[in-house]
Amino acid sequence: MWNGLFNPSVWQLVLITLVLTHITIVSVTVYLHRHSAHRALDLHPIAAHFFRFWLWLATGTVTKEWTAIHRKHHARCETDEDPHSPQVLGLKKVLREGAELYKAEAMNQETLARYGAGTPDDWIERNLYSKYSFAGIFLMLGIDILCFGAIGITVWAVQMVWIPLFAAGVINGVGHFWGYRNFESRDASRNISPIGILIGGEELHNNHHTYPNSAKLSVRRFEFDVGWFWIRVLETLRLAKVNKVPPRPVLARDKQVIDLDTLRGLISNRFQVMARYRREVITPVFQEERERACEVTRSFFQRCHSLLHRDESLITERCRERLDRLTSHNETLAAIYQFRLRLQDIWSRTSLSSAEMLEALKQWCQEAEESGIRALQEFAAKLRAYTVHSPA
Repeated sequence: MWNGLFNPSVWQLVLITLVLTHITIVSVTVYLHRHSAHRALDLHPIAAHFFRFWLWLATGTVTKEWTAIHRKHHARCETDEDPHSPQVLGLKKVLREGAELYKAEAMNQETLARYGAGTPDDWIERNLYSKYSFAGIFLMLGIDILCFGAIGITVWAVQMVWIPLFAAGVINGVGHFWGYRNFESRDASRNISPIGILIGGEELHNNHHTYPNSAKLSVRRFEFDVGWFWIRVLETLRLAKVNKVPPRPVLARDKQVIDLDTLRGLISNRFQVMARYRREVITPVFQEERERACEVTRSFFQRCHSLLHRDESLITERCRERLDRLTSHNETLAAIYQFRLRLQDIWSRTSLSSAEMLEALKQWCQEAEESGIRALQEFAAKLRAYTVHSPA
């Protein structure tokens, strides 16, 4: 019994531990995150209860608490009310005390009442999962020791630290501090890695904050979301139904007229449109202007590149001074920056009627084509292809 019922080798034990922690990660990303918090997919009751039971065993997580805290994070992102923003609290605190921040917010009854709607409230939730949330953890300890012997304590310890370290620490901390951004969402979210395996696809955090109600977190060809892979498996087994994924642009290449369909197509795909503007206008124009600048100012140019496409809400006072200095000394960069703001303003001003927004779009395209900036002219011409109807 010292070696447990199965007496696995070291490598078998490592593999078993990775499988167990992966099941926990999948439970968090598929059930808690995409199903419960965002309703991006519906799970069959059998699948939903399996994930709920496993999370009780492996983490002691209460669905209502996790869901409410995460919804509040999205609603109050990067503010003093955000339960775990590294931009407010500092990266070290979120990395080291992510689990403690979660526990503190879970005690806030106002958070649970306001953001915890629609979570399980059946007999077993009230009388076991929520009431004795730590009982599952100790039951898992007993199971690990029974199966693997004394080394089962180590397996259990790894299971217990996995979510606090990677989900509460890395995703909530690093995911809002370091990495690359596909989209300029109104928060500091970043994609930690294009390959989302270790943390179930949650590594693609900027994608998620851009499309929070999407069941699929990957948006580019080189990105991989293992959580989406498991969702498709569940879908094949008729244990899941996907409600929403990121929109895909519909383009009619021979379309030359800017009409309401163009406007609707652009609004539906506004995040992709602005990402294209960054790649096809800001980046090439900036590189050209930097090459033309003298060596003394090139280093200053490099520090300002991201400011030309960063969301206004994320530009600090110091960065604003740099941006103003850059645009005041370079008319071309000032032009593409203002064109970017004006394009975003078209769909941001919800008080405008469709006719007014369409007129503003036509005016924007006309002025862009008359700007004399080739990259901007080509981009404006491509906007005409957007539509909401699939080409015949």
